[in-house]
Amino acid sequence: MIPGFCHVDHVSITVADLSQAVAFYQEVFGAEVAYRMGPFDAAEIPPLDDGRDWTEAHVDVRGARLSLCMLKLASNLMIELFEYEKPVDQQTMPPRNCDIGGHHLAFKVDNIETAVAYLETKGCTAMAGPIIMEEGPTRGARAQYLRDPFGNYMELMEYDLQDYMAETGVIPYGVTPV
Repeated sequence: MIPGFCHVDHVSITVADLSQAVAFYQEVFGAEVAYRMGPFDAAEIPPLDDGRDWTEAHVDVRGARLSLCMLKLASNLMIELFEYEKPVDQQTMPPRNCDIGGHHLAFKVDNIETAVAYLETKGCTAMAGPIIMEEGPTRGARAQYLRDPFGNYMELMEYDLQDYMAETGVIPYGVTPV
């Protein structure tokens, strides 16, 4: 284990329009803005001693211009949203779940159907579902994948206590063991 490891601090998502994404997370999840920073432009920051520009050296993107906003969702998640204005050759579609670097955020809800109906009114697109786990360590859980208005994947989870929790003692945040 990393010496001094404390906890996961935040997750980060790159979005096409920072203001629209912040507004979405505030409206849909009640996110609070912790802070905003930027824009930072590699062309305006002195290069490092080895000649690399600041953004290439620190975030592996040469010649970037970026802004960010840190959001707090509920009591257990910080999301950092990035918007890159440069470089101009950036990929504009998020990776699929099967692509290296593919990802999704999963949110626990009390009722998937109600949550999906609400999210669809906010510009999200639901995939087929819900998926019902009928056996295995997550028996009884239900899941539903969606894309947010910006093309990023999200998953909704609905569950109570699950078999794996009793078997392993691993209890997710917000679940009260009996």
